[in-house]
Amino acid sequence: MELAGKVALVTGAGSGIGKAIAEAFAREGAHVLANDVSEAGRSVAERIQGTFLPADLSDPDGVRDLARLALAAHRRVDVLVNNAGFQHVAPVEEFPEELFARMIQVMLVAPFQLVHWLAPGMKGKGWGRIINISSIHGLVASPYKAAYVSAKHGLIGLTKTVALELGAHGVTVNAICPAYVRTPLVEKQIEAQAATQGISDKEVIDRIMLEPAAIKRLIEPEEVAELALYLASDKARSVTGAAHLIDLGWTAR
Repeated sequence: MELAGKVALVTGAGSGIGKAIAEAFAREGAHVLANDVSEAGRSVAERIQGTFLPADLSDPDGVRDLARLALAAHRRVDVLVNNAGFQHVAPVEEFPEELFARMIQVMLVAPFQLVHWLAPGMKGKGWGRIINISSIHGLVASPYKAAYVSAKHGLIGLTKTVALELGAHGVTVNAICPAYVRTPLVEKQIEAQAATQGISDKEVIDRIMLEPAAIKRLIEPEEVAELALYLASDKARSVTGAAHLIDLGWTAR
């Protein structure tokens, strides 16, 4: 098995992409530390025989506590997946400042904090994998998503910088940039836009979300998990500092 004996911390593991990654890693032999702000993470951890580590990543102290708990559980973390995130859509002049800061904390500052705390152990062992779940919005922008786009762009910058710092120590650092994935977060966006614009869910998907894409379907979380599994394996030992697209051809134009 690809990850036999490895310890993997996955944030936002209670649903969507994080859940799919946690399940894929466990299937390949990893002991998964499943983090989530909700009890959904507990059920995932129990099902895959992992460990549930609850933490609210919008609280910097909570992130530090999560890192300490992760290290206390097995004295090391071999694979870190920074996945936790959420979305809010509003014009920039109406975007609450406090919410902007909270989103940046969860999706950019918290990943930095976890890398800060966990990378020394990876360097010491001479092996490690850091996988940041960014987004197509880490490379392009959409209106009304100032905080999300800012955080995801920043996460790619963090990925590249840390890759340069840790490459000589056997630690690879990569980002995955999917377009719209069939997750609870995206399903809520579909419902909200359908209600606001008076159109069907299918019309939201076809006319708004997938309009720039060559492949006209939502991505399944398991597809992202398979790429994460590859990046966590020794097969990807020469792959680092990259933003890997699963974008349905979005950026081919």
